[in-house]
Amino acid sequence: MDGPTAQWLQRLGAEIAWAYALRLAVALASVLALGVASGRGDLMVPLLLGVFASALAEADDSWRGRLKALAVTLVCFAVVGLGVAGLAARPLALLAALLGCSFVFTLLGAVGGRYRTITAATIILALYAAISEPGAGQALVPAGRVAALLVAGAAWYGLLSVLWSAAAPVLPVRHALSGVYLALGGHLRVKAGMFEPVRGVDLRARRLQLARSNAHVVAALNTAKDAILARTVPGRAPQGALAQLLGLYFIAQDIHERASASHYPYGDWTEVLFHSDVLYRCQRVLHLQGDACTQLAEALRRRRAPEVQAPHGPALADLHASLDWLGRQAQPEWQRPLRSLRAVARNLDRLSTQLATATRPPTEPLRGDTSLLDLAPHSLREAGARVRAQLHVRSALFRHAVRLTLALAAAWGAMQLTDPQHGYWIMMTTLIVCQPTYGATVARLAQRLGGTVLGLVLGWALMRLFPQPAVQALLAVLGGVAFFLTRTQRYTTATAAVTLMVLMLFNHGTGAGYALIVPRLLDTLVGAAIAAAGLLLVLPDWQGRRLGAGAADALAACAAYLRQIVAQYATGRSDDLAYRVARRRAHDADAALTTMLSHMLHEPPWVRRHARAGLDLLGSTHTLLGCLSALGAHRDLQPDPGAHTLPQDDLAGRAAEALAGQIEAVAQALRTHTPPPPGDGSADAWARTLDAAPPALHTEPSLLHLQLAQVCRQMEPLRAAAAQLVQVAPAPAHRHAWKNASK
Repeated sequence: MDGPTAQWLQRLGAEIAWAYALRLAVALASVLALGVASGRGDLMVPLLLGVFASALAEADDSWRGRLKALAVTLVCFAVVGLGVAGLAARPLALLAALLGCSFVFTLLGAVGGRYRTITAATIILALYAAISEPGAGQALVPAGRVAALLVAGAAWYGLLSVLWSAAAPVLPVRHALSGVYLALGGHLRVKAGMFEPVRGVDLRARRLQLARSNAHVVAALNTAKDAILARTVPGRAPQGALAQLLGLYFIAQDIHERASASHYPYGDWTEVLFHSDVLYRCQRVLHLQGDACTQLAEALRRRRAPEVQAPHGPALADLHASLDWLGRQAQPEWQRPLRSLRAVARNLDRLSTQLATATRPPTEPLRGDTSLLDLAPHSLREAGARVRAQLHVRSALFRHAVRLTLALAAAWGAMQLTDPQHGYWIMMTTLIVCQPTYGATVARLAQRLGGTVLGLVLGWALMRLFPQPAVQALLAVLGGVAFFLTRTQRYTTATAAVTLMVLMLFNHGTGAGYALIVPRLLDTLVGAAIAAAGLLLVLPDWQGRRLGAGAADALAACAAYLRQIVAQYATGRSDDLAYRVARRRAHDADAALTTMLSHMLHEPPWVRRHARAGLDLLGSTHTLLGCLSALGAHRDLQPDPGAHTLPQDDLAGRAAEALAGQIEAVAQALRTHTPPPPGDGSADAWARTLDAAPPALHTEPSLLHLQLAQVCRQMEPLRAAAAQLVQVAPAPAHRHAWKNASK
């Protein structure tokens, strides 16, 4: 089949969202069909809630991993469902069980991402089980059967998920890598803005934008790594399509390092080379390479060969010609920026080579160390150790578990005062709105309220327009599918969809859907208010209190990254696991600091008075990481063995170790909330020594020395930013001071 129809079918088959929607539609529609065919509409609600809970517990994995996760999920669901059923006649005991379930399962999320989704879904299923219990005088489904139906619905959707994973084993990996290259394309275009030779540009704002863009790339890389690890058999190298995708992941890592490289202060380049077009040429190459990454992402998503890439080859040739012309002018003030710009051009050459490699089918198997660091626990002892490590008041997860549990207790009290039989939506709203951070909670609160109002209005209109039960059942299925398709990125729409589904199901089963509109709105308002109050009053986790520790982690990771880089200049380039882990930890810590600051900027003004100091420190740490990335990007530029002299190698090694020690000293000062040790001029002295080091067989200092000198020049701004943060930021709460920690 050719033509537009074939292209549409190919695109439809490549869209992972459509496969997700199809699974949900089959699961929900089959349950509704069973209820209609059997004449037992009372069976539909617990079955549908079981499907919902199972879909919420779903995480990307291989079919074997999903089968294991499904077994764990069903055991958790069965224990919780039967427990709620057994305690239904004893409200206080049921409350204690729900609160214990909330606290314990929230802490179990520390085990890992896969188990975090299972535990969150288990808490929701506990409330589903309570919602589904018959009230006094109601002759509905017996309590034990409710639990069985919840588990049956979960098993049905879980079976569909396992079958889909077996039928399309690597499709999620392709989509994860598509997300990586899409993020890289955006990152390269943001990086191009740093080369704009315009006076008066706010470089500080652009550095912060670059840091946020880098955080998106890091998150996409971690998602892709987890997808690959989930499908890799321990001790066995990936084969076939998975091996090809692993190669694309390694290429993306290298492109990320090269895109992060910072070779020189951009503002100085603008002043010295203001009348030249060379910076515009750098900017154009980066834009075109960003477009090439975006094209590669689209090709991966649609499962087809990449189209002709953007013409960055001629643009690179023009850049080299411009650099050669500037070099022939022999202007003394141009020599320093030209040395760095030549390094930029070499870096862009290699980035172009990597893009070309990514667009060609592999002709030989992967070489070298292809292992990935698996952070998942591999025994009950490791899992238990992770949970025990969270049992202190300084742990963000522990604070969230306590806060959520007490908020649910307050929601239970509000339910008893308003509607003991049907007021569980108050607890459900509190559970969903109460997030670990202030900014996330406020955003979720607004989305939940807006989506609920929108869903109620839409549901009222549709019930009047389509009173037929069959149409309302179809609308319920569509609402459920829309909820899962939009819940991660457009939560307002997702809330409206699930509200519509609930209205349609309730009206389909009882014919009294209109009577649910006002109670549902009031329950949502009360639950959201309780979640907001809990966040402010119970162990609030203000991000500003963690800013120093987050910056310290970023700097310590940079020091370890620097040591790995310089060691490879002595031994030769090798993208082995140790180097890749050090590089990834440095970028992960930088992304975590960026995310922390982003959350802090959404907190109340009285707790973020030191936001300016935090942003300055983020700019300094991200600039430092850029200088280190430039060092890492050029590890393959090794002179001939005879060009090395022991003094030069020793000079670089001693300078790198001294710099790593100074970076770690600043990190320790931030961790202990004390002013960093004052600069003694040694960093500037190292910079002058490295700049003046005689070349080996070249006519200019080695790139290693030039970049190490750039790192030296970052130390004073880094110390100043750290000292400013320590001076204006509040001290972290004492580990035993519960009262002070909650202020």
